[in-house]
Amino acid sequence: MRETLLSLMFAILLAATAQCDDSLIAHWPLANDGQDVSGNGIHATSHGVDFTAIGPSGTPNTAAAFDGQGALLEIPASQRLQLGMKDFSVSVWVDADSDFDDVPGDLISHYDSTSRRGFHLGLKTSAGVTFSQANVRQLQFGIDQDRPDESWQECGSPGNALLAFALCEFDGQLYAGTCEPGRDDEGHVYRYDGNDKWIDCGAPDQSNSVTSLAVLDGQLYAGTGKYRVAGSSLPESENITPGGRIFRYAGESKWIDCGRLAESEAVGGLVVYGNRLYASSLYRPAGFFRYEGGTTWKDCGSPQRPADLPGDTTHMRVEAMGVYNGWLYATSYDGGRVFRYDGESWFDCGQLADNTQSYAFAILQGRLYVGTWPSGRVYRFEKPHEWTDVGRLGEELEVMGMLVHNGRLIAGTLPLAEVYEFDNKSSWNKLTRLDHTPDVRYRRAWTMAEHDGKLFCSTLPSGKIYSWRAGRVAMAEKTFPPGWHHVAAVRSGGSIRTFVDGVLAATQSGFNAADYDLTCDQPLRIGFGPNDHFKGKLADVKLYGRALSVSEIQIQMKIR
Repeated sequence: MRETLLSLMFAILLAATAQCDDSLIAHWPLANDGQDVSGNGIHATSHGVDFTAIGPSGTPNTAAAFDGQGALLEIPASQRLQLGMKDFSVSVWVDADSDFDDVPGDLISHYDSTSRRGFHLGLKTSAGVTFSQANVRQLQFGIDQDRPDESWQECGSPGNALLAFALCEFDGQLYAGTCEPGRDDEGHVYRYDGNDKWIDCGAPDQSNSVTSLAVLDGQLYAGTGKYRVAGSSLPESENITPGGRIFRYAGESKWIDCGRLAESEAVGGLVVYGNRLYASSLYRPAGFFRYEGGTTWKDCGSPQRPADLPGDTTHMRVEAMGVYNGWLYATSYDGGRVFRYDGESWFDCGQLADNTQSYAFAILQGRLYVGTWPSGRVYRFEKPHEWTDVGRLGEELEVMGMLVHNGRLIAGTLPLAEVYEFDNKSSWNKLTRLDHTPDVRYRRAWTMAEHDGKLFCSTLPSGKIYSWRAGRVAMAEKTFPPGWHHVAAVRSGGSIRTFVDGVLAATQSGFNAADYDLTCDQPLRIGFGPNDHFKGKLADVKLYGRALSVSEIQIQMKIR
């Protein structure tokens, strides 16, 4: 009885507060239901949402729990929800699941994926972008009216790079791990310093490559390897020192040795799953390991070769690794298959048509996608052994790095190092070609990451990195913390901003407000958007038809 009374009092307080501001478009307390208490009648229909969760005040039935796989709240499009070119603000309490067995997903969105118009606010994790975990629990606020940049900006070539094998956003900075194949060269990690400048953060190992990067518990980890450059139809590296080690960054140019993967000359993928760091071996023998601290890596076993697949080895290699809906997913260079792991055992998810290799993962609108060789096609996962072909990228043979940037699925290719955008159906639009190196067989648009509201892509063999953006995205520098936190997103004229616990987290400004008419005839959704379903709890969601001030945002934090 006491808990019910407290819940009722909480809802009454929120409703009374809402009625004091006539700019309030809608207010969904998410206490017991999805009703709007603003007086405007913009009620939400629940699809699998649990309204019994404990909210930020510690009171039961004052928050909504979302499962990350299908739960969402949906509000039909209406004239009242049309933001157009006007200022607006979103205020919401967020407790994002921190188990790392799924990506965190979108908080609220009003976005049309066909017209590329609207806004979305969410927490972004991009794993399996080839071998790296490119972004981790990054708060992103994006707006668009189908306004991609007309050109890609060259951002230089770090060191003596043949390519940047790995890209990763860490603590607000973009880091690149390189392949530098010269006799006296080693793979380095570099930090982007704007324009075409890169700051050398040292060589963790003596091998020719830093093959992968990932972030765990606020620390940057790097995997090393002896990349067989001949695999890209180029002269073999004169540096034959094996890698296969993992290092933790200690600042400046210092790296702490975290051990070696047994029998491995090169680390393949790095990923965080269930708050543990996992690593794979790039070359045979197959290897899959979990970090146990210090310099210890536990062999967790690789998938058994399926009975229907010919070959002379008993175990399959796993390479790029991503996390999706409770599983760790892995691509394979053996038989063009995808496998998934539950923390104990591997399960075969089937071969992707007649492909022999599978590459990067991406999650778009709650669905898992993977790229392939040699068909140059992308496939969408439906269920184990059931994949939908969503088209070939031009006449290319291999789909490498893939990443969703401001609602758009972008992918890089071989042999021409082209970049394509998915139409969300079955076609791919060519955006550009990034590498024009003459007299080589293969050019690769290798891997990707997001930084400062832009998408960055590395290339082989030029070693250059390029940036591009669609619309505008304000990206928080820090990894979103566990537990309850207040989030606000504000559009004000030619700027967008995000706040976490009343403190400015990110800004994008300097654009023409008239270029971004966010009128959208799709439903407004809470707990879902162009990336994925949200996993965690939300409370006290408000949408305002004006820009809230910092002091007003801080007041929102006190009303719990």
